[in-house]
Amino acid sequence: MQLSDLIADSSSTLTLVKGESTELEIVGLTTDSRAIEPGYLFIAIKGSSTDGHEYIPQAIEAGAVAVICEGLPAGASDNIAFIKSTDIRRDTSRLATKFYENPSQDLAVLGVTGTNGKTTTAFLIDSLVRSKFGRCGLVGTVSIDEGDGPKPATHTTPDAISLQKSLAQMVKNHCVGVAIELSSHGIEQGRSADVAVNTAVFTNLTQDHLDYHGSMEEYYLAKKALFTQLGRQDPKQKPCALINIDDQYGERLSHELAEEFPKLRQLTFGFGVKATLRATDVKQSGKGSEFRLDYGGKSYLVKTPLIGLFNIRNIVCALGSVVAAKLLNMREAVAAIGTARQVPGRLERVSTNGMDYHVFVDYAHTPDALVNVCQTLKELEPDRLITVFGCGGDRDNTKRPLMAKAASTYSDLCIITSDNPRTEDPISIVKDVEKGMSGSDYLTLVDRRKAIQTAVDLAKTGDIVLIAGKGHEDYQIFGTTKTHFDDRHEAKDAMVLKRAKLTELRNKDTPKSRPKQDDFKPRRPY
Repeated sequence: MQLSDLIADSSSTLTLVKGESTELEIVGLTTDSRAIEPGYLFIAIKGSSTDGHEYIPQAIEAGAVAVICEGLPAGASDNIAFIKSTDIRRDTSRLATKFYENPSQDLAVLGVTGTNGKTTTAFLIDSLVRSKFGRCGLVGTVSIDEGDGPKPATHTTPDAISLQKSLAQMVKNHCVGVAIELSSHGIEQGRSADVAVNTAVFTNLTQDHLDYHGSMEEYYLAKKALFTQLGRQDPKQKPCALINIDDQYGERLSHELAEEFPKLRQLTFGFGVKATLRATDVKQSGKGSEFRLDYGGKSYLVKTPLIGLFNIRNIVCALGSVVAAKLLNMREAVAAIGTARQVPGRLERVSTNGMDYHVFVDYAHTPDALVNVCQTLKELEPDRLITVFGCGGDRDNTKRPLMAKAASTYSDLCIITSDNPRTEDPISIVKDVEKGMSGSDYLTLVDRRKAIQTAVDLAKTGDIVLIAGKGHEDYQIFGTTKTHFDDRHEAKDAMVLKRAKLTELRNKDTPKSRPKQDDFKPRRPY
């Protein structure tokens, strides 16, 4: 594509400040200088930790023929087209959308936002769509699937260029729809600004990311921006907002959207009587859940292997999403949800190979999420709930005592450990957590491997061990270095080691050979 054509609709924010012409063939675009190939357009974005302007020389050396930047660097070559942007993040989204020929218009896009439940809801949507169409796009925290198999994800919401590129590949792979997790960071930074969302989902809003947003109000407004974008879309596209009405912020969002965009189609979900999609008569066991779903004047019996009221809400949300997007009817969706695949690291049961206790791994890393998971496991009536958890470094430190309160309120024993310390001292993080401990016994083991091993060693018949905070993640971050670490694998290794210890003890207690009859002395009579 010609550079002149690419930037034609953005002339108000883009100005050629160096170079003789924009009549250049662009074969690709990127914000990462390491991904540059000959003929690429390099977009230099100043981020919170790195500044793309510093990598302009490397980009040019690698073959970039044009650069979009906020300020012209010293010594800029006349042989390269330098274009100044007054709104570089917005321009990045627009240029990526145009370069990849606006792929979201050819997909039913279901965008999921909220503090908790995004990943589970997106996975469930993916499973439902696959049940009918064989394939579905997925963009989220755990993985990205462009219709040809999952690949590991690095961010909840990719940058605008990567996102548009993935959507284009989904169209090529004949996906009819895509479930996208949309983080507050991604929304605020405009990564999804030009994605034509068909159904926007609001799961909930609880304390998280205040280190970035500063306040719950700003956090809410970042989420709301997705729905404002939805309300401004062409009504002929029949966009729909699907909102958790049980959540106080969801209720607020529903009212505000009704006032600001009265023509926007809106559905609500939850357990309350006001919900358009309402779950009632919930029954749960260790093997799964069933409930009644009321929608459109009809009732449906829903059976699922997932447990927990929060998961039931996620299921209702996923069912409502695919129906709102007109991908499945409700009867098809309810029939398919019973075989939905396990969501990695979301109340994921770790096989205990016949041991008489249970181990679960969950991503819960916010106070509200930890409360939900602990409550769910307590409802299974274990003899004891042993919870291993920690808090990440370089993140909102005000939630650390709240995490402690959540865990200690519902657990019989807590083991405080490290999560991803990043550049903070792990011991200082643990001390922040300890300030909120109350209501249960606890141990402090900064080494996460030792903490998991100790929890498994302490587990007795009828106990449940919960390992919270990292879920699907297969790493720990110390400083700026990622080290391989998977809670699920660590739990399995701990159980193998425990079984070996028990076997060794039993062998020690078992006589090597049966004593001869002559070795027995007659008992004295009473």
